[in-house]
Amino acid sequence: MDNRDWQILAVLYKEKNITKAAQTLFISQPALTVRLQQIEDYFGVTIVNRNKKGISFTTEGTYLAYSATKMLAKTYKIKEQVLNLSSNTKGTLYLGASRNFTMYTMPHVLQQFKILYPSIDFNVVTTWSQDMFELIKKQRIHIGFVSFDYGGCVERYVLYEEPLCVVSRQRFQLENLPFMPRIDYMTDLLTKIHIDKWWGEHFNKAPWITMRVNQLSTCVEMIKADLGYGIVPYRTVQNIDNLYVYNLHDKYGHTILHKTYLIYQSEVVSLRIAKIFIDFIKHFPF
Repeated sequence: MDNRDWQILAVLYKEKNITKAAQTLFISQPALTVRLQQIEDYFGVTIVNRNKKGISFTTEGTYLAYSATKMLAKTYKIKEQVLNLSSNTKGTLYLGASRNFTMYTMPHVLQQFKILYPSIDFNVVTTWSQDMFELIKKQRIHIGFVSFDYGGCVERYVLYEEPLCVVSRQRFQLENLPFMPRIDYMTDLLTKIHIDKWWGEHFNKAPWITMRVNQLSTCVEMIKADLGYGIVPYRTVQNIDNLYVYNLHDKYGHTILHKTYLIYQSEVVSLRIAKIFIDFIKHFPF
């Protein structure tokens, strides 16, 4: 058994389908079938049963798949520690980021970091901020960038703040917003709560939503095309000309700020490349 065999078991258990597993592993289906048979021979057990719907794992196979996940994680940790002992600054950092940060900020940050540390590579996962804390706690990623503090046993550091704002191609009066076409987009739960709370404090009529899109960047493009207004973080539109922008304020007159946090588990700083990256981010001129 080698690391590739454990990987085969882990992927096959996740996909429950030999064809899909072979595609994920970038090998042919016959090659995967042969290797699976060799693993079964090695342990002297049947790992999967084949049927018309695909495959199902036996009790022994389920245990081996569970063990595969643990073996891969252990191998990964050993590799990390070996690289950490090396005098060379190299390795792979696993990062997670909100869609907003990935789209508008991360490329420039990583570009500048790679100039200083060209031998450090990255594996980047983009997901919702509320999911990032779970990825950190389960050690699926080293470091995360999120839009809100959802709590949990992680270190957190505010990188920058920006106002949430109403943005339109057309000049507008705030009191007319309920009668203007609005472009809505999928966003993190707390961002939506902030926007809905602000709306409820200022209007007694629901917004006139004429378009729903799945990404913030798509919403910005629709605003640029003069298809309606949107309520977005300022950083997403700060470099776009000919837009009318109004910063949101709560009922006390305070600007409603959209914060971006750096989060990580305290023990991750024992990994040299992670500590280097965290120190770099904390001093980056956002």
